[in-house]
Amino acid sequence: MATEKGSISIHTENIFPIIKKFLYSDNEIFLRELVSNAVDAVQKIKRLASLGQFNGEVGEPLVEVKLDEKAKTITISDNGLGMTAEEIKKYINQVAFSGASEFVEKFKDAKDANEIIGKFGLGFYSAFMVADLVEIQTLSYQEGAKPAKWTCDGSTEFEISEGSRTTRGTDIILHVNADSEEFLSEQKLQEILDKYAKFLPVPIKFGTKTEQVEDGKDEEGKTKYTSVEVDNIVNTTSPIWTKSPADLSDKDYLDFYRQLYPFSDEPLFWIHLNVDYPFNLTGVLYFPKVKEDFDMQRNKIKLFSRQVFITDEVKDIVPEFLMLLHGVIDSPDIPLNVSRSFLQADSNVKKINTYITKKVADKLAELFKADRKAYEEKWSDIGLFVKYGMITEEKFYEKAKDFALLTNTQNEHFTLEDYKAKVSPLQTDKNGNVVYLYTTDTDKQDGFIQAANKKDYDVLVMSHPIDGHFVSTLEQKLEKTQLKRVDASVANQLIEKDEKLESVLSEEQSNNVKTVFEQAINKPGYNVEVVALNPDDAPVTITMDEFMRRMKDMAKMGGGMSFYGNMPDSYKVAINGNHKLINKILSTTDSAEQSKYAKQAVDLALLSQGMLTGAELTAFVSRSVELI
Repeated sequence: MATEKGSISIHTENIFPIIKKFLYSDNEIFLRELVSNAVDAVQKIKRLASLGQFNGEVGEPLVEVKLDEKAKTITISDNGLGMTAEEIKKYINQVAFSGASEFVEKFKDAKDANEIIGKFGLGFYSAFMVADLVEIQTLSYQEGAKPAKWTCDGSTEFEISEGSRTTRGTDIILHVNADSEEFLSEQKLQEILDKYAKFLPVPIKFGTKTEQVEDGKDEEGKTKYTSVEVDNIVNTTSPIWTKSPADLSDKDYLDFYRQLYPFSDEPLFWIHLNVDYPFNLTGVLYFPKVKEDFDMQRNKIKLFSRQVFITDEVKDIVPEFLMLLHGVIDSPDIPLNVSRSFLQADSNVKKINTYITKKVADKLAELFKADRKAYEEKWSDIGLFVKYGMITEEKFYEKAKDFALLTNTQNEHFTLEDYKAKVSPLQTDKNGNVVYLYTTDTDKQDGFIQAANKKDYDVLVMSHPIDGHFVSTLEQKLEKTQLKRVDASVANQLIEKDEKLESVLSEEQSNNVKTVFEQAINKPGYNVEVVALNPDDAPVTITMDEFMRRMKDMAKMGGGMSFYGNMPDSYKVAINGNHKLINKILSTTDSAEQSKYAKQAVDLALLSQGMLTGAELTAFVSRSVELI
């Protein structure tokens, strides 16, 4: 067979229905696309005027959205550069021929040419998702141009004729179809404009609104107000992320935060992003006061592209540990899919992710160095971000280890380096490992904390659900350092030393005591051992193995530890052979009496751990009354 070459044929009548129905994820995007196109047109005429290629009167830039419920039309008007009939044929009739791309290429050396929003040349066709007839009325800025009219019913047929527009610019008139009449509502259109057009760089007018203005004084000298109708401008054309930080006050940042999140507490602080190499990125990220329900606080960072809202799904751009931040990111270099609704992965996304991580680390380091006391006061809120980052991002850990704080039960704060220096003298075991003790619940574990404090051991507070993972990270990163929960064992055995207390019991007596307690407990998963402790320590201490308990805690947080979460609980029961109660048990030959005292001591240990409930708790109370 002879070799044959040719071109793949794409028929408009086949691809046009796909563009109309499946290109966009949500019908409401039609308004974003058409308003963005109108903004482009206004930006272009301003650019041409600044370059001396248009000498007419530019006028006040404006895009207007009009609704006619009776006629079932939505009109998007602008006073931009308009189009000739030939330009309509070129930019509208040729699918995916982007006028914005051609314009930017032509004027790529001009300042701020990238303000032009459009990219793919497909946005106009989103109109057919909601309209069964679309009409264009336009008049070009070019000298001697005649108005042109274009109509299309959603098929591949169109009509161009003389238009009726008398001023420069374009009207896009949508005759809304029966399936999309939900958009013939002022409230609905206002919601869409608030979502997508709130920060576009050209004023967007949508009807009018009533405002109260001062109207002199009354007889008592009080200010009078009167109601007036004014244009309803839906957007702020110069949001703070487009400005220099030097031109902004704290009030500006807080006002903007309240505009974005009107029902939120004031943020702790913020970071202004501004980079132009190797990619363009601006934005403001706020550190909020973190609530317990983390999922409710996610998706609060809004992604823009040249001030057009795109999405609040930013997990690829923003590191996972910063997903609880609030604010905005704006970049023309973030790769979007054809419908400008979703991110596409490429090297710029990774670079932006890395940049944001670095900026956050630098800001935290700056706050720590500038005012450590103020930083410590914010730590309960900041700590979640820092710990999460240290767990998940190696590069962030390397920076954060200098400003991450550990907090003890006296509410004192230490850097990692400071804390090691503090506890090393007393809390180094016989193998040279420094042992950090910590509590996950200061109330429930108070007895263990006090026992540790009696030995002058310091105890850290690690009470947040994420702390289980943070503890493991610290053990991996800190050289010759172990972390143990304060109730992982009796105080004497938390940190293994060379010195040991002598037992007052013989081997036979120890075995007898062990048997008495095993029979009194009579439950699987409880491993009894008799140990030599200080006579003043508790007679019985019940603890869970440190490794197993930690794995179970982490299993509750997820992260691939569910295997441990399903394993049965296993406890270590340490009997203090030097306690006077043990001598009392050994001194009686009545097995029932021995069992009663052993059971009481075990229940006390369970009670101290919050593990005594139901019928067992009731029996303990009755037995306590009997023993009084």
